Amino acid sequence: MLNSGRLRLLALLDTLGTVRAVADTLHLSPSTVSQQLAVLETETRCRLMERAGRRVRLTPAGLLLARRGREILDKMAEAEAELRALNGEPIGIVRLGAFQSAIFTLAVPAAERLAVTHPHLHLELTELEPHESGSALRSGEADAIVTTTDYTGLSWGADLDVVPLGSDPVVLVLPRGHPLASRTSVNLTACAEETWACDRPQSYMADLTLRLCRESGFEPRVACRFSNYLMLLRHVGSTGSIALLPALAVTPDHAVVTRPLDPPVNRNVAAVLRRSTPRRAAVNAVIAALRERAQAPILAEPREDASEP
Repeated sequence: MLNSGRLRLLALLDTLGTVRAVADTLHLSPSTVSQQLAVLETETRCRLMERAGRRVRLTPAGLLLARRGREILDKMAEAEAELRALNGEPIGIVRLGAFQSAIFTLAVPAAERLAVTHPHLHLELTELEPHESGSALRSGEADAIVTTTDYTGLSWGADLDVVPLGSDPVVLVLPRGHPLASRTSVNLTACAEETWACDRPQSYMADLTLRLCRESGFEPRVACRFSNYLMLLRHVGSTGSIALLPALAVTPDHAVVTRPLDPPVNRNVAAVLRRSTPRRAAVNAVIAALRERAQAPILAEPREDASEP
């Protein structure tokens, strides 16, 4: 008889590629993961893995079981939710991954509303940037993600359902009193001599900043790299650096001003699910709450420099 926990380990191995990555994800030791996978081979009477140098890879039987295993695990979750929700009320845990600037503007307000409307539904939030969330979704670590469909690192295949939430402008963030703050919009060619504050390398915003600067004819001179937008905004406000950020990330409590780009740059925000994930009542309720919140006027508007008359 197949064990759901061991099926999950095999499915994660297919997605993440190494036993150590599976162990790190589940906070287990690599030896424990290897032992459980060996038990699964005994249970199925099939060779599921083979050595490839120092790593292991799945055999054709292993690949088949890993992919069927995801379907089985999804169906089990669906059955459990249906049994616990015979009264039709959304119930259970929904794991939502969202990029940093969407956590407090979209996800947390949705969670607060759901706590009132559906008190037996628990929304579990995880910060996942666009370059991280796709693998979490496909591995089953997240039931849904809020991401940007402009991120080219995720393959937008037929296995995913995309629910548009809206468009979020990318803005230039400047310290108060900066000369460029006198403009209504800014072409990045005017920023070639500036010092930049950026996100981590290979992240969505770091790659976007680099691409836009190069298209404007220069390499950005980077003073800092912070994955935390709060620290990045403080760096801009206190040191005179500048940055590109999504408008959702810029809150009014920082000593910065924002200006639209010329030409404008927008990112398309969406909720994404695996097509094989059962659209159980709890997941549907979360998506509905996100769509309702996205319709509110939550985007940061370009603000005037407080020092200007």
